[in-house]
Amino acid sequence: MKDGRTKRIKRDETMLDDPFLSINRASLIVEKGPSAGEEFLLAQKSVVLGRGPCVDVSLADTAMSREHVAFELQGDGFRARDLASTNGMRINGGDTLVADLKHGDSIEVGTATLRYLVEPMPKPIKTHVIGD
Repeated sequence: MKDGRTKRIKRDETMLDDPFLSINRASLIVEKGPSAGEEFLLAQKSVVLGRGPCVDVSLADTAMSREHVAFELQGDGFRARDLASTNGMRINGGDTLVADLKHGDSIEVGTATLRYLVEPMPKPIKTHVIGD
């Protein structure tokens, strides 16, 4: 990408030992488009979405760029950043290049509409073993 605004980000393929991810579960639900009904967990520092073969989340949508948008962990949640896509990105109906996401935000990329969800992680249940 040689547009002057985009840089390639090294992807962390492992689950993070991150304060936000240790107490929250962040995901994207595809509400409209070719992959409607699918859910994608955001469990790494950067998740790239597009239609190309080398992205973390690939959607079969010809209106989407190969690398369309990056979801990047930013302390207390994720940020969506347009990767100089042809058709842009809309958050809650407004065109934007970068936006800090909040629970319930609507993200439009290509012909797809995604919903950003953040839920608290369930606390593990304490189990006690009682001997014979």
